[in-house]
Amino acid sequence: MTLTVEALSVRFGSTPILRDVGGLRAQPGELTALIGPNGAGKSTLLRSIAGIERYSGQVSLDETLLDSFDIAERARHVYYLPQDSGTRAALSVFEAVLLARRTTHVSDRRHDLQRVRHTLQSLELEAYAERDLGQLSGGQRQRVAIAQAVVREPRVLMLDEPTSALDLHHQLQVLEWLVAMARERNMIVVIAIHDLSLAARFSRHMWLMGNGGRVQAVGTPREVLTEARLREVYAIHAHVDWPADEPPRVTPLSATRSLGGTSSWQNF
Repeated sequence: MTLTVEALSVRFGSTPILRDVGGLRAQPGELTALIGPNGAGKSTLLRSIAGIERYSGQVSLDETLLDSFDIAERARHVYYLPQDSGTRAALSVFEAVLLARRTTHVSDRRHDLQRVRHTLQSLELEAYAERDLGQLSGGQRQRVAIAQAVVREPRVLMLDEPTSALDLHHQLQVLEWLVAMARERNMIVVIAIHDLSLAARFSRHMWLMGNGGRVQAVGTPREVLTEARLREVYAIHAHVDWPADEPPRVTPLSATRSLGGTSSWQNF
């Protein structure tokens, strides 16, 4: 099972957002990191793969074009969790995650309850199971949203900045769990993420988008995260370190120029 993207383009009105994006592969059992500066089209790419945005091009799973599925079938195969997905519905944490499970699976109720309990335990949410969603912090709601996405058990799970509201402990805990879950369930997991050190540490494969909605590089973290490429795409001087016995580190040192190009303010 391989997720493949070829020749994908998206326009909002007359404005091109993604331009001929191709050569993207994501494998089951692995976490793929989608990286790039703001405005590079990362969220649009994930939404297009999920079928939320209209696009031209080809997105396939196991060599089957996802466009051949109806909306409900595509949603069962591919699930996209946006960055801002926290809900304050009048439900408890347990009820919200169970509802997400039951909307996509018709199975034994006892099995569903066990799956929900296990997921809440894995995300350190057991203590909040009976608490209303509206009583949670932003980081807690983000973990609940991740739990809701995972219990659906899609073949492809795409998460947009899933650690943006999390403290340091839960950033590591959630990413470690996503890597283990992808391996255990043979699931394709793709995450858009800004923290390059975390991306390098937890992903097996990377897609790097640049300004203009184009792919700049694909490959392993070591292949993609070079100091020259970070200077080109992110407009920064950075030090990239791959120590033998420690996690990789990307240390930004300074900005080199405006990402938007030469500014007219420079003339004053």
